[in-house]
Amino acid sequence: MDETKGAYRVGERQENQPVICAGCGVKIQTTDKRELGYTPPQALEKDVVICQRCFRLKHYNEVQDVSLNDDDFLRILTELGSKDALIVKVTDIFDFHGSWLPGLHRFVNNNPVLLVGNKSDVLPKSIKHSKIVQWMKHAAKENGLKPVDVHLMSAVKGDGVMETADLIEKYRKGRDVYIVGCTNVGKSTFINRLIKEFGGDEEFLITTSNVPGTTLDMIDIPLDDGSSLYDTPGIINHHQMAHLVDKEELKIITPRKEIKTKVYQLKEGQTLFFGGLSRLDFFKGDPQSFVVHMSNELNIHRTKTEKADELYKNHLGSLLTPPGEGSKENFPPLEKHEFKLPYEKTDIVFSGLGWVTVHGKGTIVRAYVPKGVQTGTRPSF
Repeated sequence: MDETKGAYRVGERQENQPVICAGCGVKIQTTDKRELGYTPPQALEKDVVICQRCFRLKHYNEVQDVSLNDDDFLRILTELGSKDALIVKVTDIFDFHGSWLPGLHRFVNNNPVLLVGNKSDVLPKSIKHSKIVQWMKHAAKENGLKPVDVHLMSAVKGDGVMETADLIEKYRKGRDVYIVGCTNVGKSTFINRLIKEFGGDEEFLITTSNVPGTTLDMIDIPLDDGSSLYDTPGIINHHQMAHLVDKEELKIITPRKEIKTKVYQLKEGQTLFFGGLSRLDFFKGDPQSFVVHMSNELNIHRTKTEKADELYKNHLGSLLTPPGEGSKENFPPLEKHEFKLPYEKTDIVFSGLGWVTVHGKGTIVRAYVPKGVQTGTRPSF
């Protein structure tokens, strides 16, 4: 990136142009409090204008529902293919498959894609980043995408952010840049980190939260050479676990610091419950260690498999939380997926929660996840 101070200018007012919320990118209006983009008329007198939704999110941590739908996101993706631009695809490496945008390669046309894995700070230090990068390249290829480069970063901590900025500068070659990804992967946090690193004003920072769907429209951030960097709304992947829990439960399942692995010595006929959100049965194999990589705040309960169904029926929302008592009625039923582990050391992935590492090729396990949520296996990191 151009290291000139002020390279990123967010929220500046333009003559004869619609007023855009500097927090979420939506068009400002002053007539209907119930619609997106509302702000009191007197707020237009300020140099930087944000909508009432962003104001309440910033100052009171209140989140209002929004009305964006799948057609809105399809429109944004389709627009990418008509541009001559660098696409920066941000994924959550703690939920790689859940945060993947299916079919992105069909929308970007011939534009280069830089693949960035965010939230590296929550991974145990024992996991080598080089292995994750190699695996991401392989996984991207399996999903039909051939990125020009792959990089890891932590937008929250700042680790790898400037290296990502250098890669953007390397591959954009004077073109516009579009930051894309599904909800809650940290796109806006990444851009805010860039704004801070390049000397931008604090009041120009984009609205962020741990709630999916904060950015509501494209936010245009001018660069010094006349091109722009765009923050796009997070695309909703309906199969993500994040959309099945409330905002307080989301805080429990989303790691905010380095995860501490938990080791369980299991034998056939034992089960692990991850809150009430998913379950893993040890169906067949030699007694061995099951190493859990999930949020430190998530409650894990061990029981006998023969008692698991009854336990789930009677204690979902109490012993097995989240979901809590208030949200368990709307929680989808768990579906069973059986795996004969293909590697000597295998990760069983629970999209949106993390993974469990098991040694022993040929071991048979049964993973239970909510209907629509992904689960699968991969070579262990």
